[in-house]
Amino acid sequence: MPLNRERVLDEAQRLVDDEGLDKLSVRSLATRLNVQAPTLYWHVKSKAELLDALADAIMDEAIAATPQPEDDGDGRVWLLEALGALRSALLSHRDGARIVSGSRDSLRRGDFTELAMATLVRHGTDLQRARLQVLVAERFTVGWVLEEQAPPPDGPGPDPEELLARFPVATKAIGDYFSGTGRTRDDLFRDGARLVLQIPAPTMP
Repeated sequence: MPLNRERVLDEAQRLVDDEGLDKLSVRSLATRLNVQAPTLYWHVKSKAELLDALADAIMDEAIAATPQPEDDGDGRVWLLEALGALRSALLSHRDGARIVSGSRDSLRRGDFTELAMATLVRHGTDLQRARLQVLVAERFTVGWVLEEQAPPPDGPGPDPEELLARFPVATKAIGDYFSGTGRTRDDLFRDGARLVLQIPAPTMP
């Protein structure tokens, strides 16, 4: 199979999905493709360009899964769905949030931002308020997934009884939120995003 940019990017994504972002380098990618490292520079000029391309591909998935904005309704409700699509795209790839947060020139991330801002403005949000809402909402989502994708700590962790004694209010709040309610971490993300977007949350049982 001839080597081209598409094949290089596909293999780079597979490498990250298999081994993690820290294992991605021009040398390791060249080894997987059975070519010499300098050969790759015909297709990607630097590792930074490679990361931007991977970020673009992830954002392509997010944009494709984002519902079309409606002409009426609340733009913030649409943005909540768009943030869910962004989170799903980030989670679908190992270290997806690190890739997107570390990209400097991902034009597809810019496309997502532009669509989100334009939708809010079209639904009556002031331009500067729309800019801040989208900025904070995107950073909330990427930061949320960064924590979700962080490696688990080594060792057994703190003793549950010690945590309960030290953090009784937080422990009760977590228990009340999840225990017997059927809520999942997806619900937790959506409820957090609603706070960011100032959308009233459904009544909690």
